[in-house]
Parts: sequence; structure tokens; C-alpha cells
Amino acid sequence: MIKFPIIRVITKLLIPYILLFAFYVQFHGDYGPGGGFQAGVIFASGLILYGLVFGLDAIKRVAPPIVIEKLMALGVLVYAGTGFATMLLGGNFLDYDVLEHSFNHQYLPGGQHLGIFVVEVGVGITVTSVMTMIFYAFASRSRFV
Repeated sequence: MIKFPIIRVITKLLIPYILLFAFYVQFHGDYGPGGGFQAGVIFASGLILYGLVFGLDAIKRVAPPIVIEKLMALGVLVYAGTGFATMLLGGNFLDYDVLEHSFNHQYLPGGQHLGIFVVEVGVGITVTSVMTMIFYAFASRSRFV
């Protein structure tokens, strides 16, 4: 593999900001534009950039495929689990009003805010892991198939 030191250094400088921006989009999603899908794509783009510059083996050491597979299932579980939790609390599927609580509203979100936040986290985890797994699938192909 040909090594390009300038690209490697710039990538190492950019990736923390890409991941930080993904977290900003994730946590800002319920107040403005953004959310789980956009954050997941941005986070995965940081991982994919790392894989493109440092190689497939390097990214697989950082984010092993078995962990990515588990994260795909975890994200769906968080999303669906929120829906089933609202049903167990007496509401409809993803009826966030039943998540309202009466203690410490200053620090703990409740109701719509809590429900949307948890669902968006599930979406973000799923999108990040699926995008990363798609990259693994395409990057692992041999050249002459």
C-alpha cells in the first residue's frame, strides 16, 4: 500500500472533528435540523474515511465487524424497545406522552423529549453500523470477481 503522509496526518486531524460533529447533530436533532440518521451517516463517514486512508485491516481493528453486527441489532432493539415500553406503560406504539415523569425535570427529560431522544439514538447506532458494514462488504471484495 502506498503511504501518503500528508493525507494520513490531515485525516488524523479531521476525524475527531467529524465524530464530534456527528454527536452534535445527534444531540441537537430534537431542537433543530439533524437527528439519528444524519448523525449516523456523519459518524460512519468518519469511520469510512479512516478505512480509506489507513486500510481495511486498520478500520477492522478499530471497529471489528462482530461489534458492528451487534450494534446493528442494538440500534433496532433500542428503537423497538422504546415503542414496546410505551405500549407496556399504557400508550400506543411510540406514544411518548406515557414517558412523562414527575421528578427532577431540570436534569432528566421526559415525555416527548425523552422518547424522541432515545429513538434517535437507536436510529443513529443502526445507521452508523449499517453504513460501516456496507463499506466492509464493498471494500472486502476481491478485484477480479
